[in-house]
Formats: sequence, structure tokens, C-alpha cells
Amino acid sequence: MSFTDTPATTPKLAQAGPGALDVAQQTVGILGGTGPQGRGLAYRLAGAGQRVVIGSRAAERAQETAAQLGLGLTGHSNIEAVRRSDIVIVTVPWEGHAATLKEVREELAGKLVIDSVNPLGFDSKGAYALRPEEGSAAEQAAALLPEARVTAAFHHLSATLLTDPEIDAIETDVLVLGENRADTDLVQALVDRIPGMHGIYAGRLRNAHQVEGLVANLISINRRYKKHAGILVAGL
Repeated sequence: MSFTDTPATTPKLAQAGPGALDVAQQTVGILGGTGPQGRGLAYRLAGAGQRVVIGSRAAERAQETAAQLGLGLTGHSNIEAVRRSDIVIVTVPWEGHAATLKEVREELAGKLVIDSVNPLGFDSKGAYALRPEEGSAAEQAAALLPEARVTAAFHHLSATLLTDPEIDAIETDVLVLGENRADTDLVQALVDRIPGMHGIYAGRLRNAHQVEGLVANLISINRRYKKHAGILVAGL
């Protein structure tokens, strides 16, 4: 999928749910917004009417991506994107996770952070989960950002589906983790703004390593069956 031109169609606006009014008035910044996952989340959230700013280590790259996506997006350096945001989604590669968070630590104080990074390794046998010293990427974020409100979500989404303008809705559940129920409720409301997605509370950050590691299984599934599978929780 190329974003050389503004997509001809945009995702349909999601139905408002509990907390949607509050989250709809907030600006979402995406760190690593020029990568596949960041671009996809920016596209879907902006298409749902959310105010979104794209962050990157290089402001020029962020501006270029914003212009390609259209939808009222703007691009900035990571620090400036955080300053302009109420909610920040972290989508940087695992290798740059800690360094990026340290760079913007002061600007993130008091803000709601959604960590969506999956610590993965790859070898000749395929993808496998890594176990950070802190337990998970989300717990590393919480340790590095003691003054921020750290949650975790958006781990199991296909960048291919997120960036496909022919797909109006992505039918998938998004597992949301965090220490504060008001914060996880807000993240769920943000998830629910994207057509087809449903945010589900999945526990505290100590369980994030299981959620992050499951991506290695999904990669294996998708490679074997040549699909873009996600997660659906039965019985809810």
C-alpha cells in the first residue's frame, strides 16, 4: 500500500460509546508515526474524526507522512508531537523504545501513554518473543515514565489492513492493559472510535508480556495461512 496520494476513501466514523465524547475532544500523538503501524493508526483514527499528530525523530519525515495521508494530519518531531498531544501512542521499533521514551520523558509527564510496542526477535525459525528486563515493553515504559499514565494496547493489528483504504471496518478486539481503570476506560473508548474495533480490558501491566508475546504467534499464523489474522475474544 502506497500513500503517494491521499486515499480515495476514508474509514467510516464509529458509533459513539461510553467515554467517546471525552476522548473525541483530545489530540492523539503517535511516536514513530512514519512506520507501518504508526501510519496505520494515524490513518484510522483521523478517519474516525480524531485529532492526530504524527511524530518522528525527523520532523521532515513526519510532515511528509502527514501530507501523504491527508485527513488533516500534521507532522512534527517526537518532542513537539508530544507537546501538542493529550494522549500519546508509542509505535516505535523495540530497538529504539527506551531511547525514544527517555528523549520525551519530561514532555510526557501527566499524559496518558499507550504503549503498543512488541519486543520480538527473528531468526531462521521465524519470530519469537523477547522478555525485557522489566518484564515487557509496557512495564519498561512505566519504569522510564514514572510521571506518565502508562497503558498498553494496539498490539495485534495488521499494518496492511490498517492502511488499506478499501477496508471500511477492521473486525478485531484490542486488549487494553493498565493500572488505572479510568485510563483503560479512556483507551477503550479511543479503540471503539475505529470502525470494527472493540477495546477489552485485559488486566494490569504485569500481564503485558503475554499480550506482546502473542504477536510472535500471530506472525507465524499469518505466514502459514497467508492472512492478516487478529484477535477476537469469544463469549463477550
